[in-house]
Amino acid sequence: MTRKVIHQNSQQVMHHLVSIYSSVAMEHFRKLLLVVAFAVATLTPHLLRAQEMELSDAVYERITQLSKEGDDLADNGRFREAVERYLQALELVPDPKTDWEASTWLLAAIGDANFNSKNYEHASAALNDAMHCPGAIGNPFIHLRLGQSQFELGNIDRANDELARAYMGAGKEIFANEDPKYFAHLKTVLRPPANGEW
Repeated sequence: MTRKVIHQNSQQVMHHLVSIYSSVAMEHFRKLLLVVAFAVATLTPHLLRAQEMELSDAVYERITQLSKEGDDLADNGRFREAVERYLQALELVPDPKTDWEASTWLLAAIGDANFNSKNYEHASAALNDAMHCPGAIGNPFIHLRLGQSQFELGNIDRANDELARAYMGAGKEIFANEDPKYFAHLKTVLRPPANGEW
């Protein structure tokens, strides 16, 4: 009789433990499903967007070709023609253009060409537009050209900010091939380094 009671009690305990384990396991499984569902819901739009954001080979090659033509023209001082090529390439970038890295370097190239032809207003406009595109914020060269353009337009506060960003991102080396007045001006705005050497 005692053995039968012990056996029945053991079965009840085991059944109870299995029920508890199953309940805990199901709760963990439920939480896992929620995590997976959240991850899928969060990542799927980005994955789909990444697939949609890929340029076709034909468009990419045409943009690259026009950009190279623009670069060659700019290297030969034909800045207006260079800007025309860059603008033709930019027209091929799908809307919204601010979502594409291609827009970043095309607008930067347009800004650079306009700056070198002393067309500072158009340079500033292109570089400001570039700042809304991927990877522009924090790019020392774009900050440099925007700062120089703002300086030439007399927008000194904005110039100070952009030139400081260029310096913080790439050091004084980024000013090496530029008119010395820009770095000389920046040194009147920033505190000198701790060791006194710029």
